[in-house]
Amino acid sequence: MNGANCVVRSLMAAGIDVCFANPGTSEMALVAALDRTPGMKCILGLFEGVVTGAADGYARMAGKPAVSLLHCGPGLANGLANLHNARRAGVPLVNIVGDHATYHRAYFPPLAADAEAAARPFSHWVATATSSGTIGHDVAACIEAANAPPGKVATLIVPADIAWTDGASVRTIAAPSASATVPSDAVKRAVEILKSGEPTALMLGGAPALADGLTAAGKIAAASGVRLFGQMFNSRITRGGHLPSLELVPYNVDLALEKLSGLKHIILAGARPPVAFFAYPGKPSSLAPADCQFTVLADESENGVAALEAVAEELGAANKNKTSPRNAPKPAKGALTPDGIAQSIGALLPERAVVINEALTSGRNLFAMTADAAPHDWLELTGGSIGIGIPLATGAAVACPDRRTICLQADGSGMYTLQGLWTQARENLNVTTVIYANRAYAILKQELESLGVSEPGRNATDMMDLGRPDLDWVSLAKGMGVEGVKVTSAKQFNDAFEASLSRNGPFLIEAVV
Repeated sequence: MNGANCVVRSLMAAGIDVCFANPGTSEMALVAALDRTPGMKCILGLFEGVVTGAADGYARMAGKPAVSLLHCGPGLANGLANLHNARRAGVPLVNIVGDHATYHRAYFPPLAADAEAAARPFSHWVATATSSGTIGHDVAACIEAANAPPGKVATLIVPADIAWTDGASVRTIAAPSASATVPSDAVKRAVEILKSGEPTALMLGGAPALADGLTAAGKIAAASGVRLFGQMFNSRITRGGHLPSLELVPYNVDLALEKLSGLKHIILAGARPPVAFFAYPGKPSSLAPADCQFTVLADESENGVAALEAVAEELGAANKNKTSPRNAPKPAKGALTPDGIAQSIGALLPERAVVINEALTSGRNLFAMTADAAPHDWLELTGGSIGIGIPLATGAAVACPDRRTICLQADGSGMYTLQGLWTQARENLNVTTVIYANRAYAILKQELESLGVSEPGRNATDMMDLGRPDLDWVSLAKGMGVEGVKVTSAKQFNDAFEASLSRNGPFLIEAVV
């Protein structure tokens, strides 16, 4: 078989059966191989950032990798921002990048680029196939690297002539390895801290933020009084009134310092220590108190859920329960505000929804105000590179076709990858997109104020204003094949949101706030 067939058959043998793609000429042998492979679902994205972001969303909800197929170095470059987010999310992702035929590179064609060098800062594993005879080994190694706990971004670059040349064979691919067991000493140390009575937070990320981990954390909190936190941005959190609720570390440095003040210990279970997104004059980089000690119960590659259960057992908390029944809020009334939208979403969210949050400024209170909503999964921007919301929702909806996906999207960052709406329309995905239309990069206004600029001039203001002309998201959605409506009151929003939930396919609500 040729190299391309070997790549695709290897993927299928490993259970990877969804390919998000934006291919070009160098990938035509791979496209032909995908076409000849029953069971492989191929989904086109009109921009590479949609492709990599959708692969991220799919992996977060499916618990296994998708493959992203990109075109040469420049095509890879277009997808790097969301590849960065996937890397920080700790998800498995197999990233296949085509390249010029090996002998053609010497002529320095227009798309010539060092794809391997470009991929390396955004991937955990990178390699370039060098022959059809060894590509079976290369793709097996790529898949195995992607499946390493908790999930890795693995990039394999496939020159065109290696893809079309015969002599390849599929190699045995090792099954995904289990997360490492947490040492008993780490469990013992966490229990000692929890019994000390000193102010302590238990901070969760990755698998510990899903249902089983939250259940164990709730028992620990019931027995010890520890505060339960999620890290600032999380790959996925399972939520609902049936589970303990988490506090999140705020993005705003001053708010974060206030929220974490007084803590003497932070125990990390699959989470990283809380740090500021950026440096600011006169403010610390670490968000924890200076005298606060960090203790790692489980790192990202270890079985944090089992570690939490072991801690609960040691505390005698196996039969304790931190959760008491909570009532969802009522839908908002009156003028349309960001908090009103949050209140209505908390009231109207359907069971088992998948919620994508990229409303960074308008959605500041979204997490807290939806804590008592119906059971759902919550996905966030993990790497800080904006433009993830619509693609993430696209991939999540592919992974969970029987669940409604709700994308809460700021208008500025939504413009980075609005092409994902077209993919949602083509695949008839059950996605409700809520656009917070505040006509601004509102977060940048706050960042400028943090530098002491309270009255910016025309140049600075123009860098943060999305008016002149206003974006028309209903028209943009229609051009992508997605029906939409503009709303200006809470009642209009409530009616439109409820109507979208009963639809088959995507729908967009432009909420003018």
